[in-house]
Amino acid sequence: MKTVVAGALGECVHVAGVYNFLRLAEQFGWNTIFLGPAVPVEKFLQIARGEKADLIAVSYRLTPETGERLLAEFAEASDDLRSQGIQFAFGGTVPVAEKAKKLGFFDAIFDGTQTREEIITFLRGDAVSESGSPIYPQTAIERILWKRPFPLLRHHFGQPTIKATVEGIAKIADAKVLDIISLGIDQDAQENFYHPGKQDPRSTGAGGVPVRSPDDYIRLYQASRRGNYPLMRTYSGTSDLIRLASMYCETIHICWAAIPLFWYNQMDGRGPFNLETSIQEHQNLIRWYSEHEVPVELNEPHHWGMRDAPDVLYVVAAYLAAYNAKAFGTHDYIAQMMFNSPPGTSDRMDLAKMLACLELSTPLVDKDFRIWKQTRTGLLSYPLEENAARAHLSSSIYVQMALKPDIVHIVGQTEAHHAATEQDVIEASLMAHRVIENALLGQPGMLDDPTIQQRKELLMKEAQITLQAIRNLATEPNSDAFTDPKILAQAVELGILDAPQLCNNKFARGTIKTIIREGGCEVIDEKGNPQPEEQRLAQFL
Repeated sequence: MKTVVAGALGECVHVAGVYNFLRLAEQFGWNTIFLGPAVPVEKFLQIARGEKADLIAVSYRLTPETGERLLAEFAEASDDLRSQGIQFAFGGTVPVAEKAKKLGFFDAIFDGTQTREEIITFLRGDAVSESGSPIYPQTAIERILWKRPFPLLRHHFGQPTIKATVEGIAKIADAKVLDIISLGIDQDAQENFYHPGKQDPRSTGAGGVPVRSPDDYIRLYQASRRGNYPLMRTYSGTSDLIRLASMYCETIHICWAAIPLFWYNQMDGRGPFNLETSIQEHQNLIRWYSEHEVPVELNEPHHWGMRDAPDVLYVVAAYLAAYNAKAFGTHDYIAQMMFNSPPGTSDRMDLAKMLACLELSTPLVDKDFRIWKQTRTGLLSYPLEENAARAHLSSSIYVQMALKPDIVHIVGQTEAHHAATEQDVIEASLMAHRVIENALLGQPGMLDDPTIQQRKELLMKEAQITLQAIRNLATEPNSDAFTDPKILAQAVELGILDAPQLCNNKFARGTIKTIIREGGCEVIDEKGNPQPEEQRLAQFL
């Protein structure tokens, strides 16, 4: 274990910055010795020698001219330690840091403008680029492992023109606050990219950036090659799925694919396929990405939650998603968990629901199948008023941190008003950074709440009943009901999987009734009484 000795030098009594530096160092295995405020040069170096320090970190936040003289004295008195290979770091205000740089003595200088990753790179002794910046990993899993315990941060971004989106991506990358830019592309880009004749010029840019050629994607990706080199991904499309996937890999080096199971088809009006065909097409797409070693996310359960499906069906959908990901070859599966969906769900019930999703899916994990946790705030849960929306973003992410996510998908505070601009993305990311830092300092044990644990157990028990009803649809002895497109489509058509907002839908029943009761979304019968799955699905059991 390496040792770092740190404190405020001379007459400086400001120690918050150096103390936070030491706390971060402890997370990465350093033995830390805090000397406190106003430490004379002689005492500083005496203790450093006695402790056989590997790193000496000094702070000074007063007058730059005084600091310059003091740091010069410190550097001269430290020559013997420097010749022994001991490293030196300085932290202070921007003006004092400028004076420290001129000395050419310190191995690292921190003035408050550095990112957490830049500080960590120094503490870990990682290799840096020619410019001295961290070498940011360029695959999702490598970046997760590199950045731990801090989760990766992801945000959607797409403006109505290519030019505006290119400029915005460059600004986001330079801000060094986001790890993944999820390109929001318009509907024609998703459905008619390879069919120009079907594109509607009047809807260009509606819902996202109007990419129309591989060169457009290359321009967008090149704009991200700066700052902290964020990864990039986008929607999987609703037609020509594998052709699009191949192009995404070649142009934006898609860091993971988000694929639905039951959605983005005629059932929700977002694609050309019928339900059964789209399930099969999506399974083929999962297999293609898996064969090309691209992680896969099935953005499945929240589509049910956004349509007011009960919590138990959210959990069932999460299990079916993980099950299909594994069945079709995925090695690294990203489990997305949307909180605050439907709106009105309580924090307790949200955590219970997500725990049930994870615990039901965990038995699928083996040496060839890993689950990475991604949380996000509910898309439909944001208030319109900006201050309330900022509070909602922050409180939601704080609750999500109880699950120790690998990725936090930030949904910007402007969601209820307009698609996020680059400045909106940067502001949302900065808020998320602060919330996550606070949580990592020592969050209360929310998951120990008995109410959460009881609800989790109930949801898992109820979900098993629903899954059994789907199994019972299989007529062939060797068929797998959970991957058979015909059976999965049947489960929707027969109402085993259902949501209130699917009424008047030719593929689904839409007859299920739900209500928010004690913070959870529950099935009720015609009289408004709670309806357990065993009763609702009696004809299939």
